[in-house]
Amino acid sequence: MSKDTNRLLGHADEADGIDEYDNPLPDWWLGLFWVTILFAIVYSVHYHVIADRSIEADLAREMAAAEARWPDAAETPEAAAVEFAITPEAVAAGEQVFQTNCASCHGADLTGGIGPNLIDDEWIHGGTPEDVIRTITEGVPEKGMLTWGPLLSAEQIRDVAAYVLSKSQTAGG
Repeated sequence: MSKDTNRLLGHADEADGIDEYDNPLPDWWLGLFWVTILFAIVYSVHYHVIADRSIEADLAREMAAAEARWPDAAETPEAAAVEFAITPEAVAAGEQVFQTNCASCHGADLTGGIGPNLIDDEWIHGGTPEDVIRTITEGVPEKGMLTWGPLLSAEQIRDVAAYVLSKSQTAGG
């Protein structure tokens, strides 16, 4: 005797004559459904319990890899400021770099022009050596100042900062 797979549910749409059957889902569909559920359980247990992964460990591992790949990138403006000193040699070298690259906007005498005055008491982005080095390195793109970090060496940036700070101190700034 054959098994009837087309079982009517007992109610039909009177207007259209549409019948609703109670057929089982295909075996391949059910198999895929259960494999997906099993994969989700195994994956969750492995990722969250067994592997013992944490965001902090991932960050530490990625930072170590980045520092190994780019060792010079660790020299930030703050790290460069540790070696900062206003010496006559640094001021002379900084004046050369300033006159070549910066005087067109800040003026040869640092009194401003397109760029702000650098010898008054008003420091827009901070007047500490760290702030001046950071401003030179990162620039101020919204005001039109270039990012000098990729164009000048860390020593040249420190020299320019020494020159600017020496002039602002002698001018009463």
